[in-house]
Amino acid sequence: MTSFIDPKTLKSWLHDGAEIALLDVREHGQYGEAHLFYGIPLPFSRLELDVPRLVPRRGARVVVYDEGDGASAGVAQRAAAQLAALGYTGVHVLQGGALAWKAAGYVLFAGVNLPSKTFGELAEEVYHTPRVSADQLAEMLARNDKVVVLDGRPVSEFHKMNIPSATCCPNGELAYRVRQLVPDTTTPIVINCAGRTRSIIGAQTLINLGLPNPVYALENGTQGWYLNDHVLEHGGTRRYADDSGNTDLRPAAKALAARFDVPVVTAPTVQQWAAEAAETAEAANAGRSLFLCDVRTPEEFAAGSLPGAQHTPGGQLMQAGDQYVGVRGARLVLFDNDGVRAPTIASWLRQMGHDASVLEGGLASGLSLAPAKAPAAPPLATIDAQTLAARLEKNDVAVIDLRGSMPFRAGHIAQARWSIRPRLAADVKNETRQLVLVADDAALAAWTAASELANLPAPLPLLLQGGMAAWRAAGLPLEATPALPADADCIDYLFFVHDRHDGNKEAARRYLAWETGLVAQLDAQEKAAFRLPAAVAATPSHQ
Repeated sequence: MTSFIDPKTLKSWLHDGAEIALLDVREHGQYGEAHLFYGIPLPFSRLELDVPRLVPRRGARVVVYDEGDGASAGVAQRAAAQLAALGYTGVHVLQGGALAWKAAGYVLFAGVNLPSKTFGELAEEVYHTPRVSADQLAEMLARNDKVVVLDGRPVSEFHKMNIPSATCCPNGELAYRVRQLVPDTTTPIVINCAGRTRSIIGAQTLINLGLPNPVYALENGTQGWYLNDHVLEHGGTRRYADDSGNTDLRPAAKALAARFDVPVVTAPTVQQWAAEAAETAEAANAGRSLFLCDVRTPEEFAAGSLPGAQHTPGGQLMQAGDQYVGVRGARLVLFDNDGVRAPTIASWLRQMGHDASVLEGGLASGLSLAPAKAPAAPPLATIDAQTLAARLEKNDVAVIDLRGSMPFRAGHIAQARWSIRPRLAADVKNETRQLVLVADDAALAAWTAASELANLPAPLPLLLQGGMAAWRAAGLPLEATPALPADADCIDYLFFVHDRHDGNKEAARRYLAWETGLVAQLDAQEKAAFRLPAAVAATPSHQ
């Protein structure tokens, strides 16, 4: 039987100090338009794929919610039932969903990565992080001033657009690589991102480490650069060198961690924590969840990590933590192989209110944990591309494309229809032909079929073997439909100022206004959950 709670109860749970996983099971586009501040995006379409990683302990207190408008086919209740089937024992549904939360007088937030972005704005208020405007930086570059611009975003984001002359060095790598990238201690350093908060956190990271260089955040990032009519570069590949790591700042990182009371824990201690989590794996509301976080680069993680660790690149763990950790109040154990990155990142996580510690010895600690086990996807028979093409000629199959709505618009099998898990059963209820599913992830299709198509009469649905890559490789035709599905149906895609990087200045302005307006939307409890220090003296601007 489904356990329901009201908004007032949920509000008290969010601030009672005990663990809680607040899961928004709507699709990404719906989530990003208006959601609870601590809501973790876990779309129903990806539930089984992502929940073992986001909520590894099945006894954790879990609350799921959807829109609550009566038109979403009870997605939250369906998700709760599926979580229970997967062994989660403490699952509750927010009665009335997001709409009931708003009706109770609580705030719904637009956008993504809310706690991290809001924290960045608060950090700027507390630390008075020095900044330069786009025009000021443009003048410095035009004069060929001795200045280094470091872009604190991941490589993939840097490739989309960057400030001229900038080098990509994600925020989580700054402490480890800055002395190789900027060996001269008098050279000014400007940190940028696409908007505001990663610029602020990156610059303040170097300042907190005591770097003697003048350090600034680029006000409003690449969007501010573009809004001031300066030209961005596209397709950039300039990044930190793989061998640019340097441990000169290890003492500073250790001191910074101590300043914010970051514990250093041994492998046996973490092993004991893991054993306790396993013992209470299915005991509702008992025990603590544990996340072992490798904060190094993707290449380093791929080359070898500790058993049971997940890859959580440091900059993203700070700025998009809800993509890696789904349990508020869980234990986070960070490690690296240099003694610089993990303590620096943990110092920020502690200020964000997380129970973060650093693993003594890091990669060399010998720690070995059992990896989180994802449930095995139900079996789903396949059909190859050529056979599907032949059957389409006979019109005895119906192709349902479960990929993202934007990839579907860009190119799909001509006879295919787009659908998504919450709507699939309704979309095919009158279909009498055998279904063929197209998906980027076979497990996603298998779980979708098992939950949404189980009551279909024979024959059972099939999966296109190899997906669209196999269809293309076979030289079979594609069709593009830029306006289909209609925007209103693309519940997986967030249209919220989506084109702010694609020439829409008004969208860029709205996004920046959204970022700067986040703090004002917080209530007293949400603001108090952060653990930033009292206001500190402003850093000299060096300007």
